[in-house]
Amino acid sequence: MTLIRERRQQRALRLSVPEPVAPLRHYTYSSSSSSLSSSSSPSSSGSMNSPVIENLSDLEKLAVLGHGNGGTVYKVRHKLTMEVYALKIIRFGEDAGCAAKVQQQATHEGEILKLVDSRFVVRCYGVLDSALDDGGDMYFVMEYMGGGSLQDVLRTRRRLPETTISRVARSVLEGLRYLHGMQIVHRDIKPSNLLINGRGEVKIADFGVSRVVADTMEECDSCVGTCAYMSPERVDPERWDGDYSDGFAGDVWSLGVVVLECHVGRFPLIPPGQKADWATLVFAICLGEKMAMPESASPEFHDFVCRCLEKDWRKRGTVEELLHHPFVTRCSSGRLVVDNAF
Repeated sequence: MTLIRERRQQRALRLSVPEPVAPLRHYTYSSSSSSLSSSSSPSSSGSMNSPVIENLSDLEKLAVLGHGNGGTVYKVRHKLTMEVYALKIIRFGEDAGCAAKVQQQATHEGEILKLVDSRFVVRCYGVLDSALDDGGDMYFVMEYMGGGSLQDVLRTRRRLPETTISRVARSVLEGLRYLHGMQIVHRDIKPSNLLINGRGEVKIADFGVSRVVADTMEECDSCVGTCAYMSPERVDPERWDGDYSDGFAGDVWSLGVVVLECHVGRFPLIPPGQKADWATLVFAICLGEKMAMPESASPEFHDFVCRCLEKDWRKRGTVEELLHHPFVTRCSSGRLVVDNAF
C-alpha cells in the first residue's frame, strides 16, 4: 500500500507540441524479445490498406484531443491519404530517473499494442520514435475515436439508460475476453479509457499499465492503475489473497464500478459529496458494505453488478459468465452502443 501511495504522488507530464527534429523510425516487435527492432513493414495491427507512416512529416496536426499520464494525444491527418488518426506522444523529459520510468512504461505499452488486433480494442497503426536512445520521444499512431470517451459522455449525460449500459458492458466484456485470451490484464478499466468511435462503438484503450501474464498463477503487481477503480485484492492483497490472483478478476471489478457509475451518474463507491481521498477509497473498496442499488435498477442490472463487485475475487463473476448474463444478452446487438445524441 505504501508503494501505491508513492505512485499516486507522481506528477503527470503535460506536454507541449513537439516538432520532429530527426527522421523517425517505424518499429515492429520481435516475438522472441521484448526489445524494439527497426522495420519497414506496416504494423501487424493495421489494415492492409493503411500506409506505412515512417515520419511525422507524413502527418498534419489538426487539434489537441487531450492530455493523459505522461502524454498528449493529437488529432492528425495523413497528407497523402487524408486518413485521420490519433497521435499519442510520450515525452521522456530531462529528469533521468523520471524519464527512465516513462520510457519503460511507453515501451511496454507499445509491446502490448503490437500484440492486439480486435474490433473491441483501439487499433495501433504504428510506433515511431525520434532518437529514443538519446532521450527522444515516442509516438503511437492510433485509430481515431471521434466520439471521445465514456467519461465525456457521462459528463454530458450524467446517467445512461440500461439498454445503453448493457451494450457498453458487452463491448468491454468482449474486449476483455480477447485480451485475457492473449494473457493480457488491462488493470486500468475506467470511463476515460473506454473510447467511442463515429459509429458509436466502445473500445478499450490505454495499455500503459497493462501486463502480459506469462503463467496463469503469476501474480500481477498491485501498485498500478487508477486507485478508485482497483479491486480489493489489488488495494489490499494481504487481506484478500491478492498475491494468488492472476489479475483477470480485477478487470471485472473495474467494469462493475464503471457500469454502476453509468447508472447513478457519479463515482458510486462513496456517498455524494464525500472527498475521495486514499483512506476513504481503501475503506469503501476493501471494507465497505455491498452497494445499495438504485431503486430504478432492474433485477438483471442488480445481479450483474453484484457479480462484478464481489469482494472475494475467487467468487467474482468471470468474463465468460458475464457475457452470458441476462443483463448483457437482452441486447441483441453489441455493435451500436451510443446514439447520435452523444
